[in-house]
Amino acid sequence: MDIDASYRLAKKMEGPRTNPVLGYRTAGSAAELETGELLVSEMRRIGLKDVHKDRIQLDSWEFSRAVMRFCDEEGKMYEFQLGAYQTDFHTNGFQTYEVVWAGKGTERDYDNLDAAGKLVLVEMNQREEWWINFPVYQAHLKGAAAVLAVQEGGYGEISSRALNAQDIAGPADAPAFSISQADAAVLKKALEAAAQSGRRSITVEFDGESQVRSGQESYNIIGTIPGRDPEEMILLSAHYDSYFSGFQDDNAAVAMMLGIADGLVKIGYHPEKTLVFCAMAAEEWGCINSKYDWSVGAYEQVFHVRPDWPGRVIADLNFELPAHAHGKKDAIRSTYEYASFLEGFLKTVPEDREAFPEGIQVLCPIETWSDDFSMAISGIPSAVNDFSAGPFMETHYHSQFDNEDFYDRAVYRFHHELYGRLVLALDRLSLPPMDFGRLFAAIEKSVDRGTEEDLISRLREARKLAGDLYQRISAVNGGEKILPEERKKIRKDLLSLFKKSQDYFVRLDWQDCVLFPQEAAERNLSHLKQAEDCLRKRDVKGALECLYGIDNNAYAFLFEEAVFSYFTDYVLNQPKERLRWGTGRIVHHENLYQVVTMLRDRLRQQKDGSGEHSGLEKEEYLLREAIARQEAYYQDDIRYMTEAVEKMVQGINEIKRRFDYGQ
Repeated sequence: MDIDASYRLAKKMEGPRTNPVLGYRTAGSAAELETGELLVSEMRRIGLKDVHKDRIQLDSWEFSRAVMRFCDEEGKMYEFQLGAYQTDFHTNGFQTYEVVWAGKGTERDYDNLDAAGKLVLVEMNQREEWWINFPVYQAHLKGAAAVLAVQEGGYGEISSRALNAQDIAGPADAPAFSISQADAAVLKKALEAAAQSGRRSITVEFDGESQVRSGQESYNIIGTIPGRDPEEMILLSAHYDSYFSGFQDDNAAVAMMLGIADGLVKIGYHPEKTLVFCAMAAEEWGCINSKYDWSVGAYEQVFHVRPDWPGRVIADLNFELPAHAHGKKDAIRSTYEYASFLEGFLKTVPEDREAFPEGIQVLCPIETWSDDFSMAISGIPSAVNDFSAGPFMETHYHSQFDNEDFYDRAVYRFHHELYGRLVLALDRLSLPPMDFGRLFAAIEKSVDRGTEEDLISRLREARKLAGDLYQRISAVNGGEKILPEERKKIRKDLLSLFKKSQDYFVRLDWQDCVLFPQEAAERNLSHLKQAEDCLRKRDVKGALECLYGIDNNAYAFLFEEAVFSYFTDYVLNQPKERLRWGTGRIVHHENLYQVVTMLRDRLRQQKDGSGEHSGLEKEEYLLREAIARQEAYYQDDIRYMTEAVEKMVQGINEIKRRFDYGQ
């Protein structure tokens, strides 16, 4: 494989851009469409077959510019380049605005502050505090023209000049832009000087053009190396939309995917299974006003455009940020069911201590950070080069510092070779290497062993049966004979059972972390009971600290009820087409806004002495009600899990019987 050719393609992809200064190649934009055509040409040059574009439906975003001019009291003129979020804002040239400072952008930051028609400067740490949509919508309700968001930590930490971009997860009519710490410091200094004269605002000129449109289209770009069995496929994927230049995220991944394709074509490899190479559009964002507004291209591909892929694709190898080491130890992150196979595969891979001094491991489960999650829940077992845990995410990710300065050729070469070898290993398999025992073991670990003996017993039985099944799968993959028609049926049955496992057991919390169905209620109960105990001891502060960790109630502490309710309801009550891969995966929400408000008032009263002797009976009653609800949810979940495990056992037994018939 030609690593340097992959590097050159990654750089070439930086050409199309919506913002001539900053870059951006966003969902449905002219730059994304132009890049798609570039990739069509590249696939054809390589010699891939059936090169085509699959049309997908999405909401588009075109960010052309955001430029601010400011003249300080000494007459010094500044011009700032700002980044943007996926919202609507049009000045049609420079317009004059007042800028006000609103601290963290919470409800209390607007006390005695007139934000109507103004640009509101706020600072935040999206990794450790709250997502951008909450302060932006809070400002919107206060009548602000737009928010200027500066990251004080969590993202863009590489430089005070760093801008940041993330998915907005909110409505298009609440505009927001990103400003660097350095440029924000200039404005804050001017605001401090103005405050000494009794003024709370400064005047700037701002030229912004950011356009969001609903009901648009873009394209996923497809090419193949046809296999002897056209009905069985291996998918390789990476996304070609980006913020800024997107060298690591995800130009290098698209180029690596095509580098692997190029290497296979050059050696004349004739696969057993059809190898599909798919450059996905709209991974970063593609859906207005949804908590699940990313991975739109992948979701559309497997749920709407090619719903026949699940059941035919035995694996998706997805690639993200592969030309940088995210730690001394590399990892493949996969669905539970493929962990055993991948661990065995890694034993055959030569170590590369230059790239990864501590070797490589397998991690589970799949996370929601990238397209492999949409693939997995559709029924396609997926894996991704793990990228989310390293410091790059806090320093360079989604900033203008994601560029070739942080390119590591040794890492890039290793990932080319590793995943090229993995494609060959998967292609040699007769059957999907499905070890459901790893899933059952993870579920058992997540369950309270002291009280749920029936479920634990069923899980242990299921693990044993799954182990037997995996041995039979491994034997066939090792050369044991099986009737061809039965092999095809077993393949479909295994993939069908995998899809059921995703439906049965994959849920999300309010931070988009993957968990099992009973875990949310179990965690909520733990926090609620601790809060109840604190109230018995009249420890109001301790009770509030416990409630902070329940579902999304952390936002009840900081934002007005209209903001909290908006971003709760749009998860629980939006149609499936707006929620996409998040549909139905958050359950049993506990709304504690009233309790939090009451306890915050109590805490203030205790501090000033006005409520020192008042009781907490109402708050205790509301907590007991919440505990009763969550206990009922938990018991329902345990019953549901027990039934789901039983259904999985039945499916495993049916597949084992088919083995007996086929052999």
